[in-house]
Amino acid sequence: MSVLAALVLVTGCGGGGSNVDCGLDGCTVTFPRSGDAAVSVLGVEARLVGVQDGTAQLAVAGQQVTVPVGGQTEAGGFTVAVEQVTDTEVVVRVRA
Repeated sequence: MSVLAALVLVTGCGGGGSNVDCGLDGCTVTFPRSGDAAVSVLGVEARLVGVQDGTAQLAVAGQQVTVPVGGQTEAGGFTVAVEQVTDTEVVVRVRA
């Protein structure tokens, strides 16, 4: 990975009421489980749509995906993984 690409990854995250933590290997977003929170992650919008039976419904880069805890999928050219679902929050990892 080039230094410029690493810099883009680190600076490419921004929160909108959610906790966003970015590093060289992507961004971790902690969404509140209640409400409709959206964040800018790596230049695209990520939003928690809902949670049912330990599975999160997310919209990433305009594409809606369903991901179980511990699972991952591709959305809009990004890898989206759900790391944790609790009564109060959903932790999602987004990588380019």
